[in-house]
Amino acid sequence: MPAKPHLNLVFIGHVDHGKSTTVGRILYDTGNIDPHELENLKKEAERLGKATFEFAFVMDRVKEERERGLTIDIAHKRFDTDKYYFTIIDAPGHRDFVKNMITGTSQADAAVLVVGAAEGVQTQTREHVWLARTLGVNQLIVVINKMDATKPEYNEARFNEVKNDVSALLKPIGYKPDTTLIIPISSYKGENITKPSSKMPWYKGSALVPALDTLQVPAKPTEKALRIPVQDVYSITGVGTVPVGRIETGILRPNDKIIFEPADKVGEVKSIEMHHENMAQAEPGDNVGFNVRGIDKKDIRRGDVAGPVDNPPTVAKTFVAQIIVLNHPSVITLGYTPVFHCHTAQVACTFEELIAKLDPKTGVALPDKPEFLKTGDSARVRVRPTKPMVIEKQADFPPLARFAIRDMGQTVAAGVCIEVEKR
Repeated sequence: MPAKPHLNLVFIGHVDHGKSTTVGRILYDTGNIDPHELENLKKEAERLGKATFEFAFVMDRVKEERERGLTIDIAHKRFDTDKYYFTIIDAPGHRDFVKNMITGTSQADAAVLVVGAAEGVQTQTREHVWLARTLGVNQLIVVINKMDATKPEYNEARFNEVKNDVSALLKPIGYKPDTTLIIPISSYKGENITKPSSKMPWYKGSALVPALDTLQVPAKPTEKALRIPVQDVYSITGVGTVPVGRIETGILRPNDKIIFEPADKVGEVKSIEMHHENMAQAEPGDNVGFNVRGIDKKDIRRGDVAGPVDNPPTVAKTFVAQIIVLNHPSVITLGYTPVFHCHTAQVACTFEELIAKLDPKTGVALPDKPEFLKTGDSARVRVRPTKPMVIEKQADFPPLARFAIRDMGQTVAAGVCIEVEKR
């Protein structure tokens, strides 16, 4: 039997809107959790005073998470539909944990946005959708959860109200509300998860699991130049220097001459390995180790990027970026130097120019130059890395253009690079 195509799926949304419960319910209804295991989780949930949390506990394995009823780190779990095999990345909704959410979302091919029917669109609903879009997740399915808790139950009018609010949120960000599936569900009661619900005869669309089969496997950017952000570098006795990383674009083959930037070191690929097997070539999405002749382990490090000698990764002197300020305790002004997390690099960068604020509804630049930026603002800015770093334009290499900005233990902003002034 040929392997099914693979998709990474992230669940996003405001805290307590039922992301983990939705994931747990999908896994249970697709036969990926033993009923006996669920019964044990149910007892455990009741013992902790968290009745109704048993489905969430499927993903929230960590003891602290169970006791607080929150998702802290990213959990990964596999399940299959008729068409695909999915890796679910259950991202935390709680705002302290946005850093982990960014890590999860930047690996995703598609997202499921979970919105509570009673609460509707909340601050993190907006933040997560913006982040998903900024981080390059172009496919979205929306579920309006907890339809059993509307008054009266499974209320069509309330569903339409929330649906309209969600559509208004999606459009300015660049998701198309008319083609985005918005599905009413009750994860806890299992309504409209794998098959249409008799409780919502007014809803004529697909249930959630069949809707997942409408997602597309993203095209692999094999025609682009090679880019491999380095995650680690090993020196293996009798083999030599072996960098490890995920191929973002292009194809890697033995005998390729490659250059690592910003290290400015050239080497030749001797062999490529994935899961301890030699490969004739590696493509986007493959996590590989590759043995490079002519390079010493001390020459390159995490955050460097490998590319072809004739089309080397871009090292920025300065770059222009479009950012959204997610959560800053005061304001961002000129000279501010937080850490930018871009692919595997972490480099402090200084804000040199606040070019323009953007209208959040249209994305159009506002006429007056801002003096500062605060939480909720979108803007175009020019920044200068404090040391050499590789960053690419969104138009050329999207995976190497996206970044999160962190300071004081939290994610303060996220964005994409739109222009690079080369070093």
